[in-house]
Amino acid sequence: MNNVALSILSTLLLAPLAALSQAGGSCRAMSGAVPPTVVELYTSEGCSSCPPADRWLSTLKGKPDVLAMSFHVTYWDNLGWPDRFASPDYTARQYAIAHQNGSAQVYTPQVVVNGQDWRSWPRLPAASAKPAPLVTLAREGDIVTATVAAASGSGRTAGQWQAYWAVLEDAHQSQVRAGENSGETLKHDHVVRLLKPVPAWAAADGAKAQITVSPGAPAFPRRVVLVVTDAQTQQPLQAVALGC
Repeated sequence: MNNVALSILSTLLLAPLAALSQAGGSCRAMSGAVPPTVVELYTSEGCSSCPPADRWLSTLKGKPDVLAMSFHVTYWDNLGWPDRFASPDYTARQYAIAHQNGSAQVYTPQVVVNGQDWRSWPRLPAASAKPAPLVTLAREGDIVTATVAAASGSGRTAGQWQAYWAVLEDAHQSQVRAGENSGETLKHDHVVRLLKPVPAWAAADGAKAQITVSPGAPAFPRRVVLVVTDAQTQQPLQAVALGC
């Protein structure tokens, strides 16, 4: 992925959050001035206390001011039921967030909101009022291109930003036959199926990045997400989802 300097179009400042347009097999999504609240759930099909959190996360579908993601971790897999959605990358991510926040402990279900452990769910904090980067996602076939530029008047002209891609799927269902949830039918939305980092770049320059994403199975609605973070604190600055 090559980073390139970008110019800021003044018309972008009036764009609504994740405004979506589709034409001729292509689609676009654009961020707004106020970033959505980024909600990460760390969960496992082998964890008996996780299904209520999974169900709560499903209620966040369709909320334009929230970006929800479900990361299935691996450390329950050896207790009777291997979670087919679990990845060592997601387990490592949970530990990295704990380390960033000064803790060595992880747990499930854990909710992380805007990079911080959040134990007050289902209540969520108010959306950030800080100016945020402008982000546009554009899809042509299997290629999704992200364009990131510093928000006008943001004051964030120094330092570095970075980002990550995530591919999310809804409407998954599992018949659990072993472990703590044996006999249960578990339903999952916002399931992270791919996670890919974007290298850091100078915040003053903006950046462009691409990812190749197949359409996926029609039964499982798929979204492509880009989350822009502060390279030092890892806290989200902006997030956009492309639902096509």
